[in-house]
Amino acid sequence: MNNYEYLIACLPPLTPEWRYSGEGSFDEFISEIRRNCSAGDNALVDFMLEGLDGDNLDTEFYRRALAHRNRFIREYFRFDLNLRNAKVNYLNAALGRPAGTDVITGLDEDGEPLFDGGEFDEKEKAESVLASDDILAREKGLDDMTWTKIDELTAFDYFDIEAVLGFIAKLHVIDRWFSLDEERGKEMLRTLVNEVRGTFGGVRYKATND
Repeated sequence: MNNYEYLIACLPPLTPEWRYSGEGSFDEFISEIRRNCSAGDNALVDFMLEGLDGDNLDTEFYRRALAHRNRFIREYFRFDLNLRNAKVNYLNAALGRPAGTDVITGLDEDGEPLFDGGEFDEKEKAESVLASDDILAREKGLDDMTWTKIDELTAFDYFDIEAVLGFIAKLHVIDRWFSLDEERGKEMLRTLVNEVRGTFGGVRYKATND
């Protein structure tokens, strides 16, 4: 039997600014969750982690997610599909690619479209975020939208598996930015170097011997 009260009490309260500080890592938190979950709930954790790996996000995955018995999984990945397709549509327009390129489409188990063309509650907000010229601000804005959606989906979930799945989804957002923070300095340096190379792109320096 799951002891959700104990498990959730052991997990740190997450905010978008929360960072690891001697409190473990993503994998260690997942291991702790698994130890306190039944086989059935561990199967839900497995599915959630599968969907948080971008390499798995194809039509077949979303078909399974949107038909899943768990409410949080269904609604989280419906939002995720809409947001990802909105991003692809934006990039297609910005790059002059044909509309619909790389958009995930298909039919669910009832023969209904997985993706209805982009109409979803957060569409206007997503388009506003995507219009930003600052790439990091754009990614942060999309993650903030995801965080808000998780809060909405778990608003009345306190000590149940939905609260645990919401924690995992939030921790994934934090883990992504923790990694970006570590690399951001290097990326800024690479950008500066590329700008300098662009400025002097036609110049070649050759050492000479006197």
